[in-house]
Amino acid sequence: MARINAKNVLIKIVLPIFTVFLIFTVFISRSNIESLNNGESVTKHRWAHEDESSFYFPFSKKFSMPKYIYKKKTKNWLFFQNKQEDLIPQSHIAHYDLNTLQSTSDAALNKEQVLILTPMQTFNIEYWNNILLLTYPRELTELGFIIPRNKNGDETLKALEAVIKKIQTDQKESRFKKITILRQESESDSFNSLNEKDRHSLDVQKERRSKMALSRNQLLFSTIGPYTSWVLWLDSDIIETPHSLIEDMTFHNKPVLAANVYQRFYNEETKKDDIRPYDFNNWAESPIALELAAKMADDEIIVEGYAEIATYRPLMAKLYQSTGSPSETMPLDGVGGGCTLVKAEVHRDGAMFPTFPFYHLIETEGFAKMAKRLGYEVVGLPNYLVYHYNE
Repeated sequence: MARINAKNVLIKIVLPIFTVFLIFTVFISRSNIESLNNGESVTKHRWAHEDESSFYFPFSKKFSMPKYIYKKKTKNWLFFQNKQEDLIPQSHIAHYDLNTLQSTSDAALNKEQVLILTPMQTFNIEYWNNILLLTYPRELTELGFIIPRNKNGDETLKALEAVIKKIQTDQKESRFKKITILRQESESDSFNSLNEKDRHSLDVQKERRSKMALSRNQLLFSTIGPYTSWVLWLDSDIIETPHSLIEDMTFHNKPVLAANVYQRFYNEETKKDDIRPYDFNNWAESPIALELAAKMADDEIIVEGYAEIATYRPLMAKLYQSTGSPSETMPLDGVGGGCTLVKAEVHRDGAMFPTFPFYHLIETEGFAKMAKRLGYEVVGLPNYLVYHYNE
């Protein structure tokens, strides 16, 4: 009987079997790559912050969340092939039932999350200090900012990042749930291309407020989450509010609710400190304004607070009564963005800030019109004052 050569057996039988097994393993590993809903490999997916030029400050380094790597590298036993396996951690897959999400008059008690949104062209430390004085639980509060992409925006970003990093690296109970900073994509989209005097000129209102509406929409759609119950639009120049601002406004349980924006100043006539109305975008409609709109071209807008366009609308800024109740309300048809609280469902239902004339209105006033067209109530607080920075 012929002696079997072990070397020939290895070459003719074992090696081919091993080769087939190796090819099969490689094929299976590639076909089992985790994919996105549309079947695209995770490696080709760009996450939100890569496209939006966003900066997130959810936690400090000391209390940081786990860092996730979406590519798992392994080596086979022959060390001649590195395998990269796409991986989505289970903790990155979340389920939300928006039917159970609520916005109620007991927001803090019901642990409803509030998103404070601020388009910021200039950083005012008084604004930030006022934010820190708000009594609504910080673990239920998110902040979102959008900053112009220009030289002034660079300075604003630097100052804002400094105070954010300070608070987000403080003790856990002092930190906000999440803070997001967005930069506008280009300088041409900047909403602060004009100085304080020029930006209030009637001739530039359509262009300026269209850019402002764009920035608001970018900020809103980039930051609102499936857990957000309320959105508070707060101007970066609002430097003084009641510390219980959020609790006070959510208590009314209104879909859209605007505070009355005033300004402190020194009255040269009386030689005393005084206050005066500032935001004239909170108003109720008038028959004269409707008649003016009916005669306008489709691309024309009505802007409130200018003598050139006399609408005779009741302005909430003019209806403040020092002896009146701060909880008194009045129906509105237009709102400003100084200090306006919105139930998140209003935005989710499609009410945004039109960058184009919408029933001859634009930006925040157009938003109020859109909210009312969707069937939501728009209300103001004529005796509840917040204060704008005095330029």
